Amino acid sequence: MAKALRVASWNIEHFKDDPSRADRVLGTLKAVRPDVFALYEVEGKGVFEPLVKAFPGYQFHITEGAQVQEILVGVKGGITGFFSQRLEFQIGQVSLRPGSLLTVTVAGIHYSLLFLHTKSSADPIGLGLRDAQFQKAFRLKEVLDAQAADGRSNFIVLGDLNTMGLDYAKGIAIAADAEITRLAAEAGKVGMRLLSKSHPATWSNGSRSRYKPADLDHVLASTHLAFKPLRGAEVEVLGWPLLADTTARDAWIKQYSDHGLLVFELQKRAAVT
Repeated sequence: MAKALRVASWNIEHFKDDPSRADRVLGTLKAVRPDVFALYEVEGKGVFEPLVKAFPGYQFHITEGAQVQEILVGVKGGITGFFSQRLEFQIGQVSLRPGSLLTVTVAGIHYSLLFLHTKSSADPIGLGLRDAQFQKAFRLKEVLDAQAADGRSNFIVLGDLNTMGLDYAKGIAIAADAEITRLAAEAGKVGMRLLSKSHPATWSNGSRSRYKPADLDHVLASTHLAFKPLRGAEVEVLGWPLLADTTARDAWIKQYSDHGLLVFELQKRAAVT
């Protein structure tokens, strides 16, 4: 099957007024040749000039609101894209990030990508807000299905989903793996699945952190969609997870981000007749 879109998703951790870091980050992103990309935790207007210089011909959209951290989406020139900011993903909390929904049209087929940066917290409120955000995404899938000619929308949810479980009190906890398992099960109820990744962990705060590397970044997709294998998986994780040496990992995290860069290649779906 032919490629429909090459997509990159990356939480670049407090991305703001640091020209040298911006050049490193955007140079790495440019090297993966994305048709569409999303950056999470964009802060400050200092990213504007490096961004338009690194990606000439791309169109950009950024979320807006009371929240400090924004989601920025870029689309390669020549691709038809329709953006909308989805405030329902704030779940009534103005400090939370809204969702960024992009629908692109490739060879007459519509593909909808929902970029999310969900609540980061392992307390009961954090877990509850994340779950509410996930349920909003699945409800949106059902709405899009109802509008699709064959009842099967081409829908992808991706981003830093912060699946860190619950750490409430001694003897009362939900492991991060259990939250991910439940997320996959809930996705299955609406005809979606959790895509495989080339590395099990996407986040690390370095070797001196008291926190172990964690699996926080994900891609969920309609079950009928196909993806080109990358490093033996549907989603390739680049950055610190590729480095075996601890010193090299720590240096990469410091210079770029505590999150790895996710890349996948969506294959074209045949037209529905």
